[in-house]
Amino acid sequence: MDPSLAATFLEALDSDHAANILREFKEPKREALLTLLPLERAMVLRGLLSWPEDCAAAHMVPETLTVRPNMTVSQAVASVRERASGLRSDARTTAYVYVTDADSHLLGVIAFRALVLANPEQRVRELMGDDLIVVSPLTDKELAAQTIMGHNLMAVPVVDADNRLLGIIAEDEAIDIAEEEATEDAERQGGSAPLEVPYLRASPWLLWRKRVVWLLVLFAAEAYTGSVLRAFSDEMEAVIALAFFIPLLIGTGGNTGTQIATTLVRAMATGQVRFRDVPAVLAKELSTGVLVGLTMAAAAVVRAWTLGVGPQVTLTVALTVAAIVVWSSLVAAVLPPLLKKLRIDPAIVSGPMIATIVDGTGLLIYFLVAHLTLTELHGL
Repeated sequence: MDPSLAATFLEALDSDHAANILREFKEPKREALLTLLPLERAMVLRGLLSWPEDCAAAHMVPETLTVRPNMTVSQAVASVRERASGLRSDARTTAYVYVTDADSHLLGVIAFRALVLANPEQRVRELMGDDLIVVSPLTDKELAAQTIMGHNLMAVPVVDADNRLLGIIAEDEAIDIAEEEATEDAERQGGSAPLEVPYLRASPWLLWRKRVVWLLVLFAAEAYTGSVLRAFSDEMEAVIALAFFIPLLIGTGGNTGTQIATTLVRAMATGQVRFRDVPAVLAKELSTGVLVGLTMAAAAVVRAWTLGVGPQVTLTVALTVAAIVVWSSLVAAVLPPLLKKLRIDPAIVSGPMIATIVDGTGLLIYFLVAHLTLTELHGL
């Protein structure tokens, strides 16, 4: 695109959207576009770009509608009209009018509609709500988005340590942030680092870098499963029916762990679960694992019966399923918080790592149970 045309396009956008687009460019190209914008506009965008991309201030609209507490409603409406005429104002930035003092300290907020419909002679301070929901500039952008959506707001103000109003984060920006975070979480749960560019713009080399590290780690860990199978090859030769159930058993354990890990990673991302909560999580998942394990054991009995493998193998499979589900629940309850404590992103490795751990240990459990229950193996 022609730089002049791109600059015109950026000039027409709200500041938060323009800053998001500029972040997609490398520094030289970004600076070249900024120099084509009016000085005041460029200063606003540089201010947004100076904040870390994952913090609330990087996604705010600095232009806000403000009034003073001692104004009458008629004065405030006139001030808002005058102010709005000089802003890129729309429903997203005019949903609320913010009440500030001369030093921009945030005192209260009024819904725009309530201000317009109020008695013209009433004072703003009598109308404003002072039970404010705010975020700080360095609040994580995902938490800021959750604040907006959790309280069903059209926008949330961003204030500094002295409670000075810096801007607002609008609802549509919160939705964009939530969608982006959900996409990143989905990529991480597959064992891949999130992409910073749209998929179709990602080169094969970039995709390789994002995926190969953890694939190699998991490959090395998965080799343990082969070692277990080799160690118990005599048992499988003695009772061929044992091999029929290996995919079912390790699949059940992996699925159980992945379910728990997905729930826990999300709970940790939203601040519901912290490392100190691990004992409570363990207790909850242990009791749940017992219930799920008994249910899956009953299903395993039915499956073994339909294959006609005999009562001893049926008992072996049922006991193993129950044990693997409980074991997988314990691993999945501990691993995500532990990884986060070690400053490793749990969303990237929790699911694949749990499946890998449960594959190998699940087979160990299977053959140990088989040794206890199958008379054919007592001499091995």
